[in-house]
Amino acid sequence: MAITTPAEAGTTVIAQTTTPKRSLAARLFRERYGFLLLLPGLLYFIWFRYVPMLGNIIAFEDYSPFQGFMHSDWVGLKHFKRIFEDAEVIRVIWNTLYLSFLQIVFAFPIPIVLALMLNEVKNQRVKRLVQSVVYLPHFLSWVVVAGIVTIFLKTEGIVNKLLDLSFSMDPISFLQEPSWFMPLIVLEVIWKEAGWGTIIFLAALSGVNPTLYEAAIVDGANRWRQIWHITLPAIRGTIVILLILRLGSVLDSGFTQIFLMLNPFTMQVGNVLDTFVYFKGIQQSDFSFGTAVGLFKGVVGLVLILAANKVAKKFGEEGVF
Repeated sequence: MAITTPAEAGTTVIAQTTTPKRSLAARLFRERYGFLLLLPGLLYFIWFRYVPMLGNIIAFEDYSPFQGFMHSDWVGLKHFKRIFEDAEVIRVIWNTLYLSFLQIVFAFPIPIVLALMLNEVKNQRVKRLVQSVVYLPHFLSWVVVAGIVTIFLKTEGIVNKLLDLSFSMDPISFLQEPSWFMPLIVLEVIWKEAGWGTIIFLAALSGVNPTLYEAAIVDGANRWRQIWHITLPAIRGTIVILLILRLGSVLDSGFTQIFLMLNPFTMQVGNVLDTFVYFKGIQQSDFSFGTAVGLFKGVVGLVLILAANKVAKKFGEEGVF
């Protein structure tokens, strides 16, 4: 019987094979078809998102189209100072923040509630029908939505006629009354986008383990308890991520919708940063100041996203990044 001594065992060497590291060019060539698929989207973002950012330089100049970017007078932070000195800008920022607050409080939770309600529908045919009905408004442009609202709510519109026939009320100037502007904007957003927003939450709900509900039923939990302790915690991460992204656009109220609904009667309460930049920068040719306001809006949005993401991580959520 042969006995292997420790010295002999120590002489055994295990060969380790190492794969040669591919060069960057070789790896790019190997994945060339994947990169070709990415190329159109990549070119779109580079050309239409990043290249135009170079134009932000005019926020630091007294820009003149006749002198161009390189020869306009450099003024530094002059136009940014005007943002905090101009009473009109302060009013516009307040309008924007107030409208965003209303949308977060009233419009943001609606898709969550709608997704929870659809999740409780067991009849698949009815569920698909309801989903189709609530999704359809998303595919209408804001021009069409504004036209529908105008037809229904104008002084001689359908709503005022119904109020007259049912309650003998005098016509209400929904479109000209400043107090109605913000509620109408929020209601339009809810009607148009709430159904589409449920897609993300329904996708998150589809990943909930059904055995959790079965165990809850065995423990005697009713439907409300199941929603509170199982369904909502399952989509909490999704809610936090979407809320963080929404806070990043808190100064972005949507130009098209606001612009179409604005009129001289509602300009004081309805003029937001997006429309202000258009009126000031394009119509009044104050390009530098309009660019400074737009750049300020972008920086504020970035700061809010970073802050909200950090707070979310402190509370144990994953955040956006």
